[in-house]
Order: sequence, then C-alpha cells, then structure tokens
Amino acid sequence: MGSAGGMLREARKSLGMSGRPNRITKAYAKKHGNEFLKAPWCNMAITYWARKSENTDAVLPGGDRAYTVAHAQDFKKADRWYKGTTANTNRAKPGWIVFFDWGSSNSIGAIDHVGVVEKVLGGGRVQTIEGNTGNACKRRVRSSSVIAGFGRPAYGSSNWTEDIVDKLPTLRKGAEGEHVQTLRALLMARSHPEIDGVDGPFDTKVELAVRALQLWGKVEPDGVVGPKTWPVLLRVH
Repeated sequence: MGSAGGMLREARKSLGMSGRPNRITKAYAKKHGNEFLKAPWCNMAITYWARKSENTDAVLPGGDRAYTVAHAQDFKKADRWYKGTTANTNRAKPGWIVFFDWGSSNSIGAIDHVGVVEKVLGGGRVQTIEGNTGNACKRRVRSSSVIAGFGRPAYGSSNWTEDIVDKLPTLRKGAEGEHVQTLRALLMARSHPEIDGVDGPFDTKVELAVRALQLWGKVEPDGVVGPKTWPVLLRVH
C-alpha cells in the first residue's frame, strides 16, 4: 500500500533532474504518445512519482495526468480539494498535491503549475518538491499568495481517525439512511437543538446546522458533509 512518505521518497529521487526529454517525460510518452517527450512535465512528475510509489489511486483519482487543471478537477470531483487560503496552507500535510496560479487566484481554471508538499513551514508557507521548475526538479518555498489549492490524496493511513473519515460517505441535502442518523446525532451533540432527533432525512434544518458548523470549523460552508466536515463533527479537525 502507498503512503505520503513513499510519494515523497520517490519525488526526492528526481531532485537535480533537468532538461527534457528525461526519464519522467519518457515514461509518460511511452503510455500516452511522443508529443509528451518535450512537453511541460510538472504534472507528469506527479504522475510518475505516484505510480512508482504505489500511490496511483490516491494521487491520481482520475488517472494519469499531464495537465494541471484536469488533475485539480479530479480532486474537486472526489471532494478532496482545498482552496489555497493561508489557513488551508497552514493545515496542509506532507504529501498533499499543491497547485499554483501565478496570477494569485484560487481558480482551478487558472492553475499554472503543480508540486508536492514536503514540509509545512507555517505563516502560510510550504516547502515543496516540483518538477519542471526552471526545467528542473527542485525544492521550493511557496506562499499561499500563489497557491490556488491543494489536492488531498487518500493515502493509506496508520491514523485510525483518518481511516474512519476516509470511509465515511459524502452526504448532501435529501440523503437518508444510517449515516444521516449519525450526522443528526452528532449535530445534536454539538448543540444544535433544531435537530430534534436522529430519525429523519438530511433536510433544510440539517443543512443549515451543517453550514453553521462548517463556519465554526473554518471549512467551506457549502452544506455538504464530506472529508473536510466529518473531522469537524468528530472533533478530530
């Protein structure tokens, strides 16, 4: 099983690589066509490191990617996308995939570049390993001002709380069933008296309570209970 540590160990093996074609572009071109031999290779590097470290499913939820925007969209679809705010930069983890917009927006469509977080430095800064930065693989220090967002890979974890959260479903208004009962019980335990029992659907009252909880937990108040909101409910955020 892959891990964040394995992803970073593989990325470190590429430090100092420069020019193109190189072993990363050659590996990608072998599968996807010779037009990639001399193409920009920052996201090809992420693909290469993920496959070499047995992290394909975690890091590439939509499959191999050479295009940063498509890769970020894959994380967004998997509900594993975090906007590049200072708060999210400070709570990032080694092994997260970090996407950059040199125009300083948080727009996925404006993404220019990608790397992997090696270390969180605080103060809205991370140390990264990036392919195709100055046509080489190097360590960089980046600030939230140029970070469009992060993809959080579903790495295998020895942390039981993360394991639990990763197995919980994403819930939206209209959902029913035992996980909604759990959600309602947790909201009641978090002082939301408007939730008047565990039985019932994910209705408007539940959605409003979820949004209030998300604001308190400093996650996007979208009313959807997924990987970013379950930890707040479980108090492991």
